[in-house]
Amino acid sequence: MPVALDEYPLHQAPLSMRYVASSDRNFYDRCYFNAHDRTGEVFLVTGAGIYPQLGVKDAYAVVRRGNLQHVVRCSDALDDERLNLAVGPYRIEVVEPLQRIHLVLDADEAGIGFDLTWQGSFAAIDEERHLLRTGVRPILDTWRFAQLGTWSGQLRVAGETFEVTPDRWVGSRDRSWGIRPVGEADPAGRPADDPNDFGFWWLYVPIRFDDYAIVLIAQEDGSGHRTLNDAVRIRANGRIEQLGWPRVRITYRSGSRHPEHARIELTEPDGSPLVLEVDTLAPVPLHVGCGYGGDPEWGHGQWRGRDWLDGATYDFDDPAIEARSPWGVVDHVGRATCNGDVGWGLFEHGTIGRHAPSGFADLGSVAP
Repeated sequence: MPVALDEYPLHQAPLSMRYVASSDRNFYDRCYFNAHDRTGEVFLVTGAGIYPQLGVKDAYAVVRRGNLQHVVRCSDALDDERLNLAVGPYRIEVVEPLQRIHLVLDADEAGIGFDLTWQGSFAAIDEERHLLRTGVRPILDTWRFAQLGTWSGQLRVAGETFEVTPDRWVGSRDRSWGIRPVGEADPAGRPADDPNDFGFWWLYVPIRFDDYAIVLIAQEDGSGHRTLNDAVRIRANGRIEQLGWPRVRITYRSGSRHPEHARIELTEPDGSPLVLEVDTLAPVPLHVGCGYGGDPEWGHGQWRGRDWLDGATYDFDDPAIEARSPWGVVDHVGRATCNGDVGWGLFEHGTIGRHAPSGFADLGSVAP
């Protein structure tokens, strides 16, 4: 049977819009948002996705407040609605494409509620296509756009209410789709020839200043070979300028892989140097309750039954919880300086296993 979207000239394959062109079970279509008040005292990360080949849709919200990480996650059977995604108490309305988005979560009984409106401050930009292989097999093949903006509305967490105003509350968002590991794990297949040689290093830094924004993305293997690289500046008038090949130096907390500061050397279009310095605040490990890779409790796309809703709180003063932090990607509030300008945004970083440029020799290596 056709679906409502089949009425519109949107098709890119000889299929109903109910179906995706890829037969890969890991096809996904997802959105991500973050919001903070430029203090590092409260940090919201939230998102939702659909998994057409798995018949699942889900959403999550996490708030870091002090040493506590409050999480709400929900999941349901996928339906044919695509224009305004809803998963139980979680709703997303596209008010004005690429500019204004309305998010609602009515799950105060599970720990978090909000009614928030996103307003883009700069043009949304396409990032480089992301292709990652394990051996000869693609495990990531995705496309994504990103945007910096402001928030208004209300955020409620663990009995506290925050009035969210655009003069203080900022953030970034992205939309991505394609292939990535989702749902129940695929069979492992042949193991790596040398597990100790495994290395994953990831950096994503969207930062906004008053008159421009910078979006940087980089991924490297254990030897430091860069497999993804993109760095651009978005001007208030929409002009996009490439900023060369970023040289990144991260200072990690001694005895850990927790990033405290980064110096990122960029290149202006005229060849002159441009330096971005970023300090990190309010870490949110995305694999602790949020469903991202390495989360032992729940993963995006997993079937949990109809109308599933769950809430949890993680105390990072608990050594068992803190010990989980290094084993995935961690989002931080980022405070940045560039040419004397002060900016705020996201510092997303993960490094697991070997990374020779950082001095990490294996899975157990930490900063001296």
